[in-house]
Amino acid sequence: MKVMNNDPDMLEEYDFSKGVRGKYAKRYAEGTNVVLIDPDVAEFFPDHDTVNDALRSLIRIIKKRQNKFA
Repeated sequence: MKVMNNDPDMLEEYDFSKGVRGKYAKRYAEGTNVVLIDPDVAEFFPDHDTVNDALRSLIRIIKKRQNKFA
């Protein structure tokens, strides 16, 4: 395996000749909703379902509080 001079992570064997520039650019530009969770928080939320359930619970609490003070 021969490493390319300008980038040690790129090997000469990599072939991008049939690659399409910007193939996913539009989808990426539309945005993403990836959120990084700190490790101590992630211990309690092992997957996206538990995170969503917890956030929905908070939304209900916030809405109730807003209605009380409105």
